[in-house]
Amino acid sequence: MNFMHTISKSLTLTCLVLTGFLAASKLSADDRPNIVLIYADDLGYGDVGCYGATSVKTPAIDRIAKEGIRFTDGHSPSATCTPSRYAMLTGEYAWRRQGTGIAKGNAPLIIDPDRKTLPDLFSANGYQTGVVGKWHLGLGDQNMDWNKEIKPGPLELGFDYCYLIPATGDRVPTVYVENHHIVDLDPNDPITVSFGKPLTDLPTGKDQPELLKMHPSHGHNQTIINGISRIGYMSGGKSAWWKDEDMADVITEKAVDFIEKNKSEPFFLYFSYHDIHVPRVPHPRFVGSTAMGPRGDAIAQLDWCTEQILNTLDRLELNDNTLVIFTSDNGPVVDDGYKDDAVKKLGKHRPAGDLRGGKYSAFEGGTRIPFIARWTNNIKAGQVSDALMCQIDFPATFAALLSKNVSSGDFPDSENHLQALLGQQNKGRNELVEHARVLAFRRGDWKYIESSKGPSVYSNTNIESGFAPTGQLFNLKEDPRERNNLIKSQPEKALMLQKRLKEIQAETTQ
Repeated sequence: MNFMHTISKSLTLTCLVLTGFLAASKLSADDRPNIVLIYADDLGYGDVGCYGATSVKTPAIDRIAKEGIRFTDGHSPSATCTPSRYAMLTGEYAWRRQGTGIAKGNAPLIIDPDRKTLPDLFSANGYQTGVVGKWHLGLGDQNMDWNKEIKPGPLELGFDYCYLIPATGDRVPTVYVENHHIVDLDPNDPITVSFGKPLTDLPTGKDQPELLKMHPSHGHNQTIINGISRIGYMSGGKSAWWKDEDMADVITEKAVDFIEKNKSEPFFLYFSYHDIHVPRVPHPRFVGSTAMGPRGDAIAQLDWCTEQILNTLDRLELNDNTLVIFTSDNGPVVDDGYKDDAVKKLGKHRPAGDLRGGKYSAFEGGTRIPFIARWTNNIKAGQVSDALMCQIDFPATFAALLSKNVSSGDFPDSENHLQALLGQQNKGRNELVEHARVLAFRRGDWKYIESSKGPSVYSNTNIESGFAPTGQLFNLKEDPRERNNLIKSQPEKALMLQKRLKEIQAETTQ
């Protein structure tokens, strides 16, 4: 990054923070709002009622939209989970860093503890900070022993408390981690985790499929825990194993408990659902609540979790000073590795709504997701905004909310869009880089997808990848489904967007 560009970027960020200061200057030290960030997993643009779903009811999520603002062009930073979470917590595009792809269950922590993070921002401003639920950003170091202290992790990144699903439900280890230790681990039954050499202590789905209560459709055929075969091998730790059917209840109870314990001081809660990621094993009270099988039932369960958070804020009379954001880490996938009838029972439901693609895809269905916010008395109820928004902007936006200046190097790709988040203006980002193995570039209504090699459709998931040997150009205002590639009729526009994308790629960060 050259000197003048650095100065320009720094001045721009300063101006944005000052703009946020004007919008938030009425906040006194005692009025710092609580922040509850609810992060669903694999929930698509069309998977909830306020975005058009009719096959499943989501009254709690719809309530947030009814009482706040719903964005029609809100994005996760990536079309997959780990890089989205990395970018949201660091304010840096994950594609700038090696090792930020989908993390193995035993991956080391992929965020450098020395860098600034979103929880650092809140912690430095007097907040109690907590993360509950799916983590999937790695834990410990390359030589971590799961039976000892598990660090570095969230507590080294600015969180005061954590209760984690270490990676995903379809990966070992199938245990919860609270702060620096596995929950309920018996020291006489130590845990071993491997993503290379097989461990022979426990059966695998490949060798003993008769033991399964849910069969894999592709992959997911290694160690069996709770009748479900996973990715990776594991032995020991039996007293600490989770039960998939209870997972939503367990993490929701921990999230509610965090709010209750910190109700008298400002808090930031990052509540990261496992639903509706595979394996979809909802609690028995949700089984059959929709006609879509486990995927639909998991959406109903996810909405119930949301209801518990809203009810807790109601009961504790925290609504007036709590900003609630509900969103998802990437777009939807129907068959992602298990035979759970998701494809067979989909019916007329459209997980991505009218968008093309889904999880893993460079088309809009990959990163355009539910994105809604509520802050009683500060966000006018019932708003719908078409501002271009992205989760990567949470750090700079919340810094502005807190009237705090930040260095341009702290959250290098994060922009302040506080006024758009609060519904005070209908303008968000001018530009956005979408990430799905290949990069796509948004500027206003225009979208350019860089050329790439690879299959046009992912065979396992039946999702269009967005890969094409030549670049693709779409006008999303006229063609929101990305069906009319204008690369040949608008070559100058495509070249301009391609050039700007390369400029952004060439920028250096920390």
